[in-house]
Amino acid sequence: MRIPGPRRTVLAAGLMAALALTATACDSGDDRAGGGPTASASQGSGNGDDRIRIPDDIKDRLKEHGIDVDQWKKGAWKNWDKDQWLSEAEDFVNPVITGLWKPERMKSAKDPAKTVSVQDAAADQGVSDPEPAPVDARAEQTPYHEHAAPVGKVFFDSPEGSMVCSGTVVKDVNHPGRSNLVWTAGHCVHAGRKGGWYRNIAFVPSYNDQGRTEAQLAGADASEVAPYGQWWADWASTSDEWISGGDETGGAGAPYDYAVLHVKPEQGTKSLEETVGNALDVDFSAPSAQDAGTVGAWGYPAAPPYDGQSMFKCVDEPGRLSLSPAMPTMYRIGCTMTGGSSGGGWFRVVDGRTELVSNTSIGPAAHTWLAGPQLGRGAQALYERMSRQYGGR
Repeated sequence: MRIPGPRRTVLAAGLMAALALTATACDSGDDRAGGGPTASASQGSGNGDDRIRIPDDIKDRLKEHGIDVDQWKKGAWKNWDKDQWLSEAEDFVNPVITGLWKPERMKSAKDPAKTVSVQDAAADQGVSDPEPAPVDARAEQTPYHEHAAPVGKVFFDSPEGSMVCSGTVVKDVNHPGRSNLVWTAGHCVHAGRKGGWYRNIAFVPSYNDQGRTEAQLAGADASEVAPYGQWWADWASTSDEWISGGDETGGAGAPYDYAVLHVKPEQGTKSLEETVGNALDVDFSAPSAQDAGTVGAWGYPAAPPYDGQSMFKCVDEPGRLSLSPAMPTMYRIGCTMTGGSSGGGWFRVVDGRTELVSNTSIGPAAHTWLAGPQLGRGAQALYERMSRQYGGR
């Protein structure tokens, strides 16, 4: 497998090796493409300039909501009053606040726990398969950029404080070799039906590349924690179903719990794909659990017993999880990763190529399994719209 870009990644080889070690291991609905890609402020000049250049239509929209960008950057973003918490798909805004995500702030970010009780999951079994046996998460090899270059952490602010998820660099079909797209979970960018868009959303590829412990990271500088820089989301999209139905335990939005970010570097002009040396295709064929084969989930679990500083992975054969006969079936695998791994990609190898087939959405409080959405036509339409309208910006 030949990988474009300056660095070779062995993610596909690593997954296949994991498959060899775990031989006994561990129908998408036509969801409409909602939450169309929505705009925020563009980045600064790339030299540390903290000026914000906002398209006129976005400026007008912000004014309609009574938002002053200068005051926003000075701390007004901390106002989560209902009238200040933008929730509609077209209302996303994420002006860059240079220097906000300092190493210590990133280290202290919490996991946005999205757990569903066993009782809730079993309330209407539908076509659910038996609960899988737990699969112990294994630490990824370091340096991460040589073994899982597309994987990183997504940071954001919520009413509960600084939060963290996981994400994956994915290819941009309309901008080959120059993708600035990141795949993650909808609940990592939007609170669902009772809230709105989260703020200060940024992606850090190969976070803590050397896998240092929290103690070893004490006093670490930005280059140690974010070796390839910080990438702020200037456009975002998630499904209408997540926006209208998502909640603290996934809710009716869980089978549609996916999102795409378009990001730009806090400094510089090089694309994300060129910078990290790799990006993955997304598989929108929504194979049945029986036909999906073995998959691996990657992420940065942050809830105990993990601390969010290291990358882990689980490999298993997925089963089916049905939260309701009225909703699409989800994939479910055994895995002991906790919150913070949310949004992390699920990968499988097809004809020698590693492809993203789902992302972590929900799991039980006991942390014995994870569930992720099947990515069908709705997810594909959302992705293609993002690529077509905003990928080249």
